[in-house]
This record gives sequence, C-alpha cells and structure tokens, in this order.
Amino acid sequence: MDLERVKSESARLSPWAHMATVGPDGDPDVVPVHPAWEGDTIWVMAGASSVKARNLGHHAKVAMHWQVTEAGDGLEVWGTAEIHTDLDTKKRLWEGVFDYDLNLFSPGGPEGSPDMAFVAVRPERAVYLVNYGMGGRETWSA
Repeated sequence: MDLERVKSESARLSPWAHMATVGPDGDPDVVPVHPAWEGDTIWVMAGASSVKARNLGHHAKVAMHWQVTEAGDGLEVWGTAEIHTDLDTKKRLWEGVFDYDLNLFSPGGPEGSPDMAFVAVRPERAVYLVNYGMGGRETWSA
C-alpha cells in the first residue's frame, strides 16, 4: 500500500473521520472531523482554543480513523499534527481544499475568525482493513 492508496481509501470510505488526541492529564479525547488532503498533508479546521488544539499543544501525535463501511472496511492513520493560526495559511486553505463551505463554521472568513485554526497532520503510518481485517490487511509507513 502506498500513500496515494491511503488517500483514495479515505475519500472512498467517508468524508468524516475521528481524531484522537491526548491531553496533559494523559487521557485520550476523540472528536469527529471533516479532513481534507492537500498533497501529502491532512488538514482539519479547528478552534484555536479548543480541547483538540490544547491537546495538540501538549502532545503532537494523533490517530485518525475513517468511519467503517457497511462491508467493514476501515482506515486508520497515525501522524504528527501541527496547529496553524497564521493568516497566510488560513487564506491559502480557505478556498479549494475542503469540500464544504468553511464560512458555515467561521463566518468572519480567514481575516475575521481569530479563534479559527487549521491542524496539519503529517501521516507516518496507516492500516487499511477489509471486512474488519477478516478480508485482509494492508499497511503503509513513511
């Protein structure tokens, strides 16, 4: 399995994934996200002061799991995340990267949404399971 296959399976499985982070207390936190690929980077929109962002400030490693299909196919990606709050990144990602209107969640746009951030996830490894693993398992690592 290569990274292009990881990208195509994530798109085929679901527009939604769940992102796991770890807080300073060591407790895990899992939230639904609507990721978008740009090149070899996964991007997620987030609140700059959200639990997700605070957790990533403490521990940058994440796991992402795309929702499993009725057939039981699923994908998990592990990587390192970085928070971006700079205006240049916000402007660059605002149009053409995500498949939904970011204005629905940050009506001030990139310039008028100071608590909006983007999370960049650099994938390091992935596992794709067919039929919950009973139909096969494929892996990728950077």
